[in-house]
Amino acid sequence: AALSDLCREEAHTPFDLSRGPLMRARLIRLADEEHVFLLTQQHIVSDGWSMGVLMRELNSLYRAFVAGQDDPLPPLAIQYPDYAAWQRQWLSGERLQTQAQYWRNALSGAPARLALPTDRPRPAQQSFAGAGVPVVIDAALTRGLKRLASQHGTTVFMTVLAAWAAVLSRLSGQDDVVIGVPSANRGRREIEELIGFFVNTLALRVDLSGAPSLAQLLERTRRTALAAQEHQDLPFEQVVEIVKPPRALDHTPLFQVMLAWQNNTVGSLDLPGL
Repeated sequence: AALSDLCREEAHTPFDLSRGPLMRARLIRLADEEHVFLLTQQHIVSDGWSMGVLMRELNSLYRAFVAGQDDPLPPLAIQYPDYAAWQRQWLSGERLQTQAQYWRNALSGAPARLALPTDRPRPAQQSFAGAGVPVVIDAALTRGLKRLASQHGTTVFMTVLAAWAAVLSRLSGQDDVVIGVPSANRGRREIEELIGFFVNTLALRVDLSGAPSLAQLLERTRRTALAAQEHQDLPFEQVVEIVKPPRALDHTPLFQVMLAWQNNTVGSLDLPGL
């Protein structure tokens, strides 16, 4: 019971963004040979990809230190502030204009909201309360999706995105659907091993007008996804400022539905003696 209270207290203790630190570690000893290690990070310094880096490095460091060896990790070529300075310099001038113009054109006239048939009115202000409903795609259906994607020159992600757009179109009666997609935004080799917040959000607008065939919908979705990835460097909040969609407290701007494709493996701790 005491451990449960400590875990709850740790998870709910806020971070001071103006002072830091933005990561906390806590070791709780239950007995001579039994401990619980809590590691809490503010999301602003660590994204999903970072968790895989963290797990690999914890494994390497623990194994080395248990064996009395030195730090085995190679020195980082760059740090997060280097990336932030580079991004600010790189995303300027003509590059900034090109990216801004793409999103202005891509999202011009997009519907402000997805009109899903809900069983109660949307609250005047979002509460962010939610729940989960697990749906499992079995092995046979997965093989079918991979085969379909291969036949049409798409990835499985694009295929699932097209299907999700079709479902949302049927439910809403809209043939113009915008879906948010998180992007790892780690397009350069130098930043793959950094722990930090690189992730961005892309607003993908899928055109379902004219009752397209499956092949046509997959091709439209493929073009949309590739174009968005080519222009993924512009932060989402800047895209919102550029597009200037209608704003209200009861829904998020540009999209209210997301598809998070999480195919990066976080891994697990494999520590000798534990």
